[in-house]
Amino acid sequence: MINIEIPYEKNRRGHYRFFEILPGALSWSMLALPFVLSYFNVRLAAFFMFVYVLVNFARGTAGALRSMQGYRTMKQHQKLPWATLLRELAAAEIPAQAKRPHWHHLAIVQAHERPLLMRPDAVIHAVIIATYKESLEILEPTIEAVRSSDYNARQVLCILAYEGRAGQDIEKQAKQLQKKYKSSFMDFLAIKHPANMPGEIIGKGGNVTYAGRELQKYLVKKKIDPLRVLVTTLDADNRPDKNYLTALTYAYIVCPDPVHSSFQPVAQFSNNIWDPPAPMRVLATGNSLSHLMMSLRSHALRNFSAHAQPMAALIKTDFWSVRTIVEDGHQFWRSYFRFEGNYRVLPLHLPIYQDAVLSDTYWKTLRAQFLQIRRWTYGASDVAYVVHMGFFRKNTVPKRDLIAKTWRLLEGHVTWAVGPLLVLFGGFIPVLFHPKSYGAYQLPVIVSRIQTVALAVAVITVFLSLKTLPPKPLRYKRHRNIFMVLQWAYLPLTTIVFNSFAALYSQTRLLLGRYISKFDVTDKAVVAQTEQGHKTAKL
Repeated sequence: MINIEIPYEKNRRGHYRFFEILPGALSWSMLALPFVLSYFNVRLAAFFMFVYVLVNFARGTAGALRSMQGYRTMKQHQKLPWATLLRELAAAEIPAQAKRPHWHHLAIVQAHERPLLMRPDAVIHAVIIATYKESLEILEPTIEAVRSSDYNARQVLCILAYEGRAGQDIEKQAKQLQKKYKSSFMDFLAIKHPANMPGEIIGKGGNVTYAGRELQKYLVKKKIDPLRVLVTTLDADNRPDKNYLTALTYAYIVCPDPVHSSFQPVAQFSNNIWDPPAPMRVLATGNSLSHLMMSLRSHALRNFSAHAQPMAALIKTDFWSVRTIVEDGHQFWRSYFRFEGNYRVLPLHLPIYQDAVLSDTYWKTLRAQFLQIRRWTYGASDVAYVVHMGFFRKNTVPKRDLIAKTWRLLEGHVTWAVGPLLVLFGGFIPVLFHPKSYGAYQLPVIVSRIQTVALAVAVITVFLSLKTLPPKPLRYKRHRNIFMVLQWAYLPLTTIVFNSFAALYSQTRLLLGRYISKFDVTDKAVVAQTEQGHKTAKL
């Protein structure tokens, strides 16, 4: 069996270092290209920038339309009677007058032709909630969301994975929660991840992997087949939709190859969306819409944050990586290479509600937001891993599929870093070098017109942002609704500072070999109303 672990930093040499350098080198080269072309050939520079802006405009338009489709699909799935669908699936029969989705009819037909993986009541859900120093105000709503699911809680193992390095108060809190909720589930486990485990970087990967290994021992002790167990990982602030576990059960037992599949719900950063500063609200909403769009692009879907995978598969991958700060996205590649390319992420069109970034001060919030996106953009480190595993190690992964996935990974991270900068400013570069050139002079005009049309497309984004808002808390006045629209004036600034700059920072660190080897936990604060009517942010 091949070793699927990412190499230690000291062992990254030769071709591995080259492909770590590549994303940053390409991004900086792309930023330099308009200047170089403008110096040598202004027409070519103008043509390059025109095509680049036009392609990005087409992508943005398609993304906005896909987001609308994703939102509609998610709402449709939230309204479905999943418990009823599950009972019909087990009976392989639909009542004569019942209106059901087309895919449900197909599943019933397949249930007659091919037995289900198992009966719905045989499936056990293990929900691992990873926590560091989050307060009860953050953790309890997450546990309550799992408990109040439209699913039999006696088929749910709730696992609180807490960090030993967080101190005695957090351990006491974990034991308190275990005592309170143990009777509410099949079982409630509080598992402490010891500090300074050898071979691990400080991060979520080590925590949930330790919890997963303890869960494996628990299942052996209880004589539970790992194939019966579906594992969902949640952050401390993740609150699954009430139908999530039922829909996940449905998807699992009808899946033709469940061990080689994982299931990805739709991340929605809206738990506290009314509370953070406007720039954070814009970023959180933009990320939510992006995940709605990605839920319809199954060929490009990857594990992100909260996701589910069969315990039988996790055992084969030795759970998650303990050597990277992006253990969620990296889990896709670990599974992809462990199963020789026979692995896919299936969309689950139901939301997992998460917090937008909020700390106890404005400047701490800005810093926490940058660190969060820096961690996401550090997924560029997977480029070297994928090339190394796919092209420099013996495997039977289909090369056409591997090439397509590698290109999509590399191009996506480079575009993340340079796309907004080139679209906003690239059109003005040729005229700086050749102010008398007709082509260079016309380019900013053409780009401005394209951007004007893009503003009309942005209306879709604003409309969807309002549609996805949860009810306004009573502590806010009616004029808060106006600010939820005006906040989109921040979009160009937030896109550049918190996306482009964060991606460039991560890629430059990789380029220089200055690895990010510590998981910066995102601050999670709760806004509370004081007796005097003032709002306070409590970590």
